[in-house]
Amino acid sequence: MDLSLDRPGSYLFVRRVGAHGITVVDRELTASFLLSPERAIENWPVTASNQLDASHVDAILELQPEVVLLGTGERQVFPAPAFMAGLLRKGVGVEVMDNAAAARTYDLLAGENRRVVAAFILPAR
Repeated sequence: MDLSLDRPGSYLFVRRVGAHGITVVDRELTASFLLSPERAIENWPVTASNQLDASHVDAILELQPEVVLLGTGERQVFPAPAFMAGLLRKGVGVEVMDNAAAARTYDLLAGENRRVVAAFILPAR
């Protein structure tokens, strides 16, 4: 039996999720970041969901998403209403989930060529 590595199409995908890092394609990121199918924005300055407010919305909107998946770490933690409202007012859907669920959902939507952005929050080290 021959085995071969089957990589998704030409988009950035999440390979693995851990408590302190997330592997995108073949690179482990250990600080919070934004991920779209075309690019990753590293060192997003958020280490906990309670830090999110309307000022964090602009960086996400620059990636022109139709839906945002907010991964809040090992557990689902809802951010301040101002953050959620900032996205919803612009017509962008937002879903809050733990990082593992956000990664699975991101990979599925990116594989369908959707305009998805995942915002992953990782704890400060």
